[in-house]
Amino acid sequence: MAIVVGYVATREGRAALKRAAEECLLRNAKLIVISSHRGGSKDFDADEASQFEAELARVARQLQDEGLEHEVRTLVRGNDPAEDLISVAEAENADFIVIGLRRRSPVGKLILGSNAQRILLDASCPVLAVKAE
Repeated sequence: MAIVVGYVATREGRAALKRAAEECLLRNAKLIVISSHRGGSKDFDADEASQFEAELARVARQLQDEGLEHEVRTLVRGNDPAEDLISVAEAENADFIVIGLRRRSPVGKLILGSNAQRILLDASCPVLAVKAE
């Protein structure tokens, strides 16, 4: 059994990680944490990359302390995060994917969010969407 979670260091990302970890404990499943970045962007420089790596190391320590079987992957392949999560979930034959959702304005609700919408519509496994507390 495996559960895939998309992780970004935001309230929504932490909520998704927390819920995915809880589900893994309940199901005795492996947790696969995916941090996906397009790369090659002016916004994703060396400093930001090192901050992401430090955050992911903290997440790995936290999961280790909780006694969870886990794997943390940073993917910089030029794909949308949705594409990376879906492909990892399919390759790992995941039981489901966990994603975090944020509140949106009425106009934002119309679009939902391209990554969240794509995961919900295109994933071949169930998707658990959680909100931050």
